[in-house]
Amino acid sequence: MSTASAKQPTAVAPSTSTNNSSTAPAVNNRPTGSFKSKQRKRDVVVKNDPEAFRDALLDLIEEDTDIDKFVVILESSCEKLDYKRYAETLFEFLIAGGIVAPGGAIVDDGARLNPFSIFACEDNIAPVRHRVEMINHLIRRYKYLEKKLQETVSHLLQYANKFGPENSHKFATAVGLFVSIQLVPLAVVSTLLKDHLVKDGTAITFITTVFQTYLLDQPVDQLTTLLARVNLVDEKLLEFFPHNKRSDEAVAKHFESAGLKAVVEYLKKRKGDVVKVRVTGELQELIAGGKPQADMAALVKKEMKANSWTEAETITVLWDTIVSSVEWNSKPDGFELQLVKTLNTYPKLLEEFSTSPKTEITLLQRVQLLCYQDARFIKHFRTIVTTFYKHDIVSEAAVLFWFEKSGGALPQGKAVFVKQMEPFVEWLKAQEDDSDEDE
Repeated sequence: MSTASAKQPTAVAPSTSTNNSSTAPAVNNRPTGSFKSKQRKRDVVVKNDPEAFRDALLDLIEEDTDIDKFVVILESSCEKLDYKRYAETLFEFLIAGGIVAPGGAIVDDGARLNPFSIFACEDNIAPVRHRVEMINHLIRRYKYLEKKLQETVSHLLQYANKFGPENSHKFATAVGLFVSIQLVPLAVVSTLLKDHLVKDGTAITFITTVFQTYLLDQPVDQLTTLLARVNLVDEKLLEFFPHNKRSDEAVAKHFESAGLKAVVEYLKKRKGDVVKVRVTGELQELIAGGKPQADMAALVKKEMKANSWTEAETITVLWDTIVSSVEWNSKPDGFELQLVKTLNTYPKLLEEFSTSPKTEITLLQRVQLLCYQDARFIKHFRTIVTTFYKHDIVSEAAVLFWFEKSGGALPQGKAVFVKQMEPFVEWLKAQEDDSDEDE
């Protein structure tokens, strides 16, 4: 036998016996051919290390770095430092100057604080605004950071009493600016509704500063609209005050002393509107129940006295209630008949609360607004006014003032309604001329 043939391995057929499976070779069911066996890669777990991230941010700040240069450095370091992963730490660094530990203390591990943080600047609107603009620039470039800013602000608010009065004030100023430029929703301040923050006055002090700062850049109407939108009105707003300071007088005194008289007026109006809605409902029940108009007058007088309503406010409530209590006919002919019937049903009630020129003008303006806003009434303005005149609800002087003077007709639909009234006004003047001739 040759050497070559001696080195050839002897083919061994795989055993099919099941009696001794421990010694039988495993059957290879893999397909034949050339292939590489790949080992599955395990997911690499990266340790979350906020301290290292903070230190990396601090390393970017050199001795000659100013805040404008820091803004540029921040915007160019996103991918290198992984802002997405460490967004909360990033905003704690930019707001508080370092990592905020549970309980509100800033971690003190020997690392220096961020010299360009909100807490590090003067307690003044200009430097705080500069730092808010820095954060705004960053978020405009990396939009995904906006939600994390909102979450971080909400998280930090629960420690508002731990930062000290000065830092808390700077933080509230920043939140006011964030809300003003729509980076953070006003609803975030609801985080302050914790017993300990309400009890020690932190909650109301904080949101007062937020309101004051917001009004530096936005009109008061925008603030009140925002308050209503996020339901920070009525009883909800009172929850920010300590329990012993929730009276109307205490709330008004607080906001007036803070230069927020417009907020006081808004709250009074809101409260008044709630009362008017209630009274309207009670009057509608009397109408639906067929009760005497004397009962309606008695209710109105009681509420007028209890809520210090002017006669002009009262006539508005009455007129709105009468209009809203009718299921108006959808057909034009039926609508006009129904309108005339309604107007002739309540003249004594309306006349009782329309005894001054100011009230009469207010009623005419209210009717004008209804006719402008509801197309069904637009052709019937003159019908309503002439019926009021016939029943002595409005006087000739009031009609002429509305027609001719500034402060009379409202801008809404003025040209249309003045045109409608021309024949009646001409008739009134003719009657006046005849009276003069008789004298």
